[in-house]
Amino acid sequence: MSSHTTTASSTEILDLLDVPALLLRADRVVHANLAALSMFGRHIEGQDVRIALRHPDAVALLTSGRNDSVRISGLSTSGSLWQMDCNSLKDGTKLVTLTDLSIQESVARAHADFVANASHELRTPLAAVLGYVETLKDPKAGDNEATRLRFLDIIAKEANRMQALVEDLMSLSRIEASKHQLPTEVIDLVAIARQCIGETQAGDRLILQAEISDARMSGDASQLAQALRNLIDNALKYGGAETPVTVSIEKGSTGWISLSVADQGEGIAPQHMPRLTERFYRADPGRSRQIGGTGLGLSIVKHIVERHRGRFDIASRLGHGTTATCIFPPA
Repeated sequence: MSSHTTTASSTEILDLLDVPALLLRADRVVHANLAALSMFGRHIEGQDVRIALRHPDAVALLTSGRNDSVRISGLSTSGSLWQMDCNSLKDGTKLVTLTDLSIQESVARAHADFVANASHELRTPLAAVLGYVETLKDPKAGDNEATRLRFLDIIAKEANRMQALVEDLMSLSRIEASKHQLPTEVIDLVAIARQCIGETQAGDRLILQAEISDARMSGDASQLAQALRNLIDNALKYGGAETPVTVSIEKGSTGWISLSVADQGEGIAPQHMPRLTERFYRADPGRSRQIGGTGLGLSIVKHIVERHRGRFDIASRLGHGTTATCIFPPA
């Protein structure tokens, strides 16, 4: 088989690949597939590889004569991570393929951050529990009834905080495990809202505005109730003292259903808005921990809404309160 035929066959194979791929001869790019042209630009064909790629780690591998692999940071964009594989073909050309590891690396980093944050959140109340238990073991502290009761109250509070965090972690795990399973049960969002409001101890502060008698949609009733409870709980905690919280349900002409929970609190500063649904992110960490927040409530709401193929949005102005809105497709 001639060199020309082999090269033609190689280029045809390259053009079928979804990953960026190059053919080199004498350190020059003789062919780049569509993915590579999109990544580097159409001008790279015919160029010396040192000019075409302009990355020292990539150039070092491709001009070394070795068949090898290397991980390269920032080859396409800042923060990107690629694996470059270089192999010699029988006709003397080099086949170079690139695999994007950026998402994989990002997921691994997010997982590591999640574990670290969860460990930190659990370690703080656990340290308090262990510390006060150790103090109570001291006869002097144990003999003082007022001190003993105060310490036991603190232990109970921190233990409840750990329990809430563990329950939210387990809940988030269950929701993520089912995120690709579209709910098929037909439920009434108005009925769920009435149920959640009726269960709330501060129900006298809650106002239900539902211009429609029912809002039927495909959904997981328990998850939607959990999402609404989280939003109501946040609004009651962070809204103005004794001010009302409004739960609104509307249905648009296209059939999409909107569920909103609005408070009249201090509002949220603009710099916090993009990160509110991140796990363990708190706009006011001290206040959140003081009132028993786990830092996972809005993240859970977001995941539940996304499982229902809906959209979740938070709007807020300092001094004018906050409105959290979930929009769901019709049944």
